Amino acid sequence: MYFRRYLEARLTGPVSRNKVRLLFGARQTGKTWLLRRLLAGEDTRAFDLQDTVMRRRFEADPAAFGREVRALPRSVTSVVLDEIQKVPALLDEVQRLYDAAPSRWQFYLTGSSARRLRSGTANLLPGRSHTYHLYPVCGWEVDRDGPAPELPAAVEPGRRQGPRGRSGDRVVGVRPRRPRDGRTLEEPRVFPPQSLTRVLQLGGLPGIRGESIPTAQATLASYVGHYLEEEIRREALVRDMGPFGVFLRLAASESGRQLNVARLSQESGVPASTLKNYYQVLVDTFVGYWMTAYAGRTRKRLLTTPRFYVFDVGVRQAAAETPLHPRLPDELGGTLLEHWVAQELIARAGYAGRPHRVSFWRTAYGAEVDFVWEAPREDIPIEVKWTARPRPGDARHLETFLDEFPGRARRGLLVCRCAHPQQLTERVRALPWHAL
Repeated sequence: MYFRRYLEARLTGPVSRNKVRLLFGARQTGKTWLLRRLLAGEDTRAFDLQDTVMRRRFEADPAAFGREVRALPRSVTSVVLDEIQKVPALLDEVQRLYDAAPSRWQFYLTGSSARRLRSGTANLLPGRSHTYHLYPVCGWEVDRDGPAPELPAAVEPGRRQGPRGRSGDRVVGVRPRRPRDGRTLEEPRVFPPQSLTRVLQLGGLPGIRGESIPTAQATLASYVGHYLEEEIRREALVRDMGPFGVFLRLAASESGRQLNVARLSQESGVPASTLKNYYQVLVDTFVGYWMTAYAGRTRKRLLTTPRFYVFDVGVRQAAAETPLHPRLPDELGGTLLEHWVAQELIARAGYAGRPHRVSFWRTAYGAEVDFVWEAPREDIPIEVKWTARPRPGDARHLETFLDEFPGRARRGLLVCRCAHPQQLTERVRALPWHAL
């Protein structure tokens, strides 16, 4: 069963026509499924570089890819290269094909690692490509208001938008091209809602959402054991997997906290310089993200050490080897809810594009806000509380931020487990987690 993804209209829309489309994201976020859905038909030729025979053939002779594409029938107009990081030399062939006939083929390239592509030798097709990023399922892709809700384009948290984005392009109701061989495609659906406990413990990978709890647990454990470790070993990103396994558990447990490399080095026995390289490996494989401190325009001294977040809360739980709880305790629930909100905001900022970003705010004097949604027109401070009964006192740090940055911030949000939105103060509103 296929569920609608936010990027559908962007990938096939007119903005990137006659550009090479680069689709990045961690493994199992649905990149291949998405392109198979959008490009189903005889007018598409896909090259899967995870196929060992195909990969070795192109590694030995990258120019063979160009010769095969030129030999395709005129009816083939779309070419998909899956997991391009496995043979970066093919980027040169894509450029030659594109430069020779920019409108002859529409190229779609996917990748789950940017490590080898950022080495300095890979051709990232400057001026010829548009880059997209696919994240785990986010709230814009979940049915929370009835059947087939409209998914907003670049909208700030807490606001709704009509069926069209700000650019005028329709975001939902995308009708992918139907195959020319007589087959029919089931109309895509919106992801169904799930309970908070399940979301926080099993995460938002598309395949995981449709599995039973025991199966999802086993899948996540396999994801960590076979993908995160074996894929990293296969790509020769880490030489000694023993220390990396220790690091991975610690990094997952520490996900969402400000980074303290010296302490982690003492706890793991891994040198600080090696830990920093390990973190960069996770970022390059899209398994984690850095979140920097909000700067704004203040003279007060800020704590600027970045935070690190694993890309999916379910993968975080599996990597940290945290057991499932039938009912989340308050301390663990609050930590996971904050991590989930971070994951949501990072995905939405990525989909909204520059200059949208997510940061956190913390001063040396004790004032702290979990997240700041930075948008072109305003910045919105966001606090996360596990409580189901928010009180005006819960908004005190949000009010401090609003006072500190009156030119950029005019309202704040408190995300919690309340059943309905509440206006806590004149400028701060409490939102149920599922209404973010």
